[in-house]
Amino acid sequence: MSLDVADLRAFYASPLGHVARRFIGTAMLRFWPDCARQRVLGLGYATPYLSVLGARAERVIAFMPAAQGVVNWPTVHLSASALVEPTLLPLPTASVDRVVLVHALEETESPDDLVEEVGRVLSPGGRMILVVPNRRGLWARMDSTPFGQGRPFSRSQLETLLRVAEFAPENWAETLYVPPLRRRLLMRSAAAWERVGAGLVLPFAGVHVIDATKQVYRRVPLRATRRSFAFRPILLPQATPTPRNGSTRDASPPG
Repeated sequence: MSLDVADLRAFYASPLGHVARRFIGTAMLRFWPDCARQRVLGLGYATPYLSVLGARAERVIAFMPAAQGVVNWPTVHLSASALVEPTLLPLPTASVDRVVLVHALEETESPDDLVEEVGRVLSPGGRMILVVPNRRGLWARMDSTPFGQGRPFSRSQLETLLRVAEFAPENWAETLYVPPLRRRLLMRSAAAWERVGAGLVLPFAGVHVIDATKQVYRRVPLRATRRSFAFRPILLPQATPTPRNGSTRDASPPG
């Protein structure tokens, strides 16, 4: 079942949602400290992070999947959000510089088509941030948060997905080591969980945060050179039937 925009908005308004936004947003800002004069697109439910990343951007728009629903964003200015089909974005080719995918990849039926469509609208050398649930983490195993919905991914699966779509991962982070439980003690100790998990490189982080760059030139696979042979037709002799005795007459005129 697809995520509903009302549930996503309620999650980010909760204390646990504030924790998720804080640590995921920190990782994003570490990758993209400044988006000045950039055209930024958020796909999925990226509005909690676009407010920070797009502070100095030239233009920021938020696309939300039709199955999820859409909310007005930002709330204090003209709306920059729209309802779309994620694999058929209503944008020209190479029209944006940065794309942020949150609550998008794990919800789509065709991750390959989604990433390829993002590559189409990105300008050459453009960058994309992916926030995806970690299939080994606790957040993907509990459906009490949006990260427990849809399909989680392993690191190797994401690397393969990006490589096929002609993206090169530049930076990789894992965050949300704190268990996704709505308890005050855990909320207060969330920073300690993050320090310990990141310091020990523990495998059960809640989400992957990947910064990938669209490759400017498409790779050409190397193939073994084959010799070319010129095939010529061969004329085979055919048997000629032997005439029977008396079955033929001398056609020459009499002397």
